[in-house]
Amino acid sequence: MNKFLSLTLLWSAALATQTFAQRKTIEQRVDSVMKLMTLTEKIGQLNQYSGREVTGPASDRKNYLLNDIKNGMVGSMLNVKGVKDTREIQAIALQSRLKIPLLFSLDVIHGYKTVFPIPLAESASWDLSIIRRSAEVAAEESAASGIHWTFAPMVDIARDPRWGRVMEGAGEDTYLGSQIAKARVLGFQGEKLGALDRIMACAKHFAAYGASMAGRDYNPVDLSKQQLHEIYLPPFKAAADAGVATFMNSFNTLNGIPATGNAYLQRDILKGKWNYKGFVVSDWGSIGEMIPWGFAKNLSEASEKAIVAGSDMDMESEAYKKELEKLVKSGKVEEKYIDEAVKRILYKKFELGLFDNPYRFSDEKREQKVMSDPKYKAVALAAAQKSIVLLKNNNNTLPLNKSIKNLALIGPLVNAKRDQAGNWTVYIDTANMVSVHEGVKQKIKGAKLTYAQGTTVKDTLTNGFAEAVNAARNADAVVMVLGETWDFSGEAKSRSDISLPGKQEELFKAVKATGKPVIVVLMAGRPLVFNAIAAQADAVIYAWFLGDQGGNAIADVLFGDYNPSGKLPISFPKNVGQIPIFYSHYNTGRPVTKAGDIRYKSAYIDVSNDPQYAFGHGLSYTTFSYSNLKLSSNAINQKENVKVSFTLTNTGKVEGEEVAQLYIQDTFASVVRPVKELKDFTKVKLKPGESKEISFELSPEKLAFYHEEKGWITEAGEFKVMVGTASNDIKLKSSFELK
Repeated sequence: MNKFLSLTLLWSAALATQTFAQRKTIEQRVDSVMKLMTLTEKIGQLNQYSGREVTGPASDRKNYLLNDIKNGMVGSMLNVKGVKDTREIQAIALQSRLKIPLLFSLDVIHGYKTVFPIPLAESASWDLSIIRRSAEVAAEESAASGIHWTFAPMVDIARDPRWGRVMEGAGEDTYLGSQIAKARVLGFQGEKLGALDRIMACAKHFAAYGASMAGRDYNPVDLSKQQLHEIYLPPFKAAADAGVATFMNSFNTLNGIPATGNAYLQRDILKGKWNYKGFVVSDWGSIGEMIPWGFAKNLSEASEKAIVAGSDMDMESEAYKKELEKLVKSGKVEEKYIDEAVKRILYKKFELGLFDNPYRFSDEKREQKVMSDPKYKAVALAAAQKSIVLLKNNNNTLPLNKSIKNLALIGPLVNAKRDQAGNWTVYIDTANMVSVHEGVKQKIKGAKLTYAQGTTVKDTLTNGFAEAVNAARNADAVVMVLGETWDFSGEAKSRSDISLPGKQEELFKAVKATGKPVIVVLMAGRPLVFNAIAAQADAVIYAWFLGDQGGNAIADVLFGDYNPSGKLPISFPKNVGQIPIFYSHYNTGRPVTKAGDIRYKSAYIDVSNDPQYAFGHGLSYTTFSYSNLKLSSNAINQKENVKVSFTLTNTGKVEGEEVAQLYIQDTFASVVRPVKELKDFTKVKLKPGESKEISFELSPEKLAFYHEEKGWITEAGEFKVMVGTASNDIKLKSSFELK
């Protein structure tokens, strides 16, 4: 306790006149610290630096970073992980005059030591409980290694699969994205900050980053207020309502204003209308990047615009460190902006209990115990199983019979391990990762397995085709594992052409020509275009990047030990020319009303408007029927709800899970409305022959839309109700009137 003695003495004077009851509130504790701080120390709390150099070999940057930490000029470090390193760096921070502890942060996107499916894959599960549980495990492992804060979840709505960061989010739909945002925040943080097995979450990227022009990372965004508020902001509001500790602003401009310097987003909406109490961190260097945008002349002007707009913490641009004190002393920036930002940051440090014990998250025994806990493998397997989407299954090709005599495994990703982890991983330990080859081998130990690579993902040669074709000819069935490698998606991984790379589709055609049943397993971080496979394969499994247990999960689906239940969270285009493509489009004044009739209609002349696979699509090894749709009323007022109920029955021969989806259409309004909008869903497990009554509630709030002049409103009129198994597969319809 000696190392905290001077800090205790320093604070005691400020606390001496307060009663015990007064001292117990975090607000008062923050105020007591603020009274002791100089302007320089306040600004120090607003700086965040990457710690790779701090824990690495000697360098000039390492020396000045360590000095800044020791002098109280750093509020947070990112990329420092593990109990040993976090304790070491925290000890240096406690050498500063006020001994204010650091926040340690890290991009824990889909797992820490245990690697889970990429977020887009997990979103395909439509299973909020497993999504929350995987975030809990990631938090447990991160917290045990000294981490306090993750830069997740990414809640950007994304409708352009060319954008590499589509893999980090929940896809194209606002309602689904909002529910998943809440689940992830509660998973990372728990119900209340401060638990030793939870960490702070961060809703990013605020805002509309997923709408970057042409699907190109860091590009501008131009949106109407109606689109911004109705499509892109609700998942952030859901995260805020769930208590997310922090927000991160985005790299893009929004209607000409960089998000980092956008007061409308940060002051008016987030901290104003939403009354958000957490703090906002910039994305990496984004304050300084307002200069090349042409929004700020220099670092001083960039700092001024960022702090006034509401960006509290500067990640890695060193703008606040270099410029804020001068700006305050010159009168260009009022000190109240500094004070507000510092209070928000200190509040979170108190909530985490770091002022009481700066090392409370850095316990070596807990780290060793948590990192070796075998129970997390079961969670990773369940998440991987639920994330798999069965896109096609002609003539019940799947599941394969375990008594199969000869199975050919063909393709560049059959033995992939590193690729299973996808992008944005903390630990890469291929020893923990299961390939498809390994997973299948464990399932059918008595069968002959023949492997042929055929080609690589990026290869333009066909030298390996002959071996692959020969393996197929001698097999009873073929499983081909194709797709992208892990480094094709993620930040700065935009693609102008999202077709299956290399010669993989040509390899498929050669193998398919043998006449043998061909099952294609596709791994990727985004929707891909694969028209020949979609048309000709006997079965298609979309496996994304599934993490440590990917190979086992895929094998479970291939052989029927797990009945696939995933549904697409994003539409799959037929070609890149259809992008952006999403289910909740507007009808237009000249809609296509029947196939083939496109004369002077809103249509392409070379391809239909429909996607290859629609939002919500996903098959099962059983079948489900929908019946007996009932509405509690055919007319409601602005204060009433309508109950939608129906019967769901498993009409097949095996147990399975179905994601029942509720859509509406506002048929006439003062603002044109989409043809469909998802308003609720539920995932239900049923035994063969079992039925269950499903109920949803539609409130006036769910019927509201954003009007640029009036804000969020509901209008009287007719609403269509649609219940189905996918956005393009509606089973039941009805309607009601809102008076």
